Amino acid sequence: MKSQIKFQIGKSGVTEGVIQSLNNAFRTRKTVRISLLQSSGRDRTKMKEIANELGDKLAGNFKHTIVGFTIIMKKTGARKPENKR
Repeated sequence: MKSQIKFQIGKSGVTEGVIQSLNNAFRTRKTVRISLLQSSGRDRTKMKEIANELGDKLAGNFKHTIVGFTIIMKKTGARKPENKR
């Protein structure tokens, strides 16, 4: 059994580095736990915005669940087609 992978999002919010790290983690795992630190703004609407932003920016289809101050992201299917520019 693989260990759970955990990330933290702080006052910088969702950065390019966070997106790259999550994309790398989802190559080998289906579930990732993301903790929101106090400095990121711990209200429910902000947490939903962050979860939706992560779902939009990550390469793949994801569902999320918010439990307390943790977002649990689960990979649900094939990758989204990437825009080639």
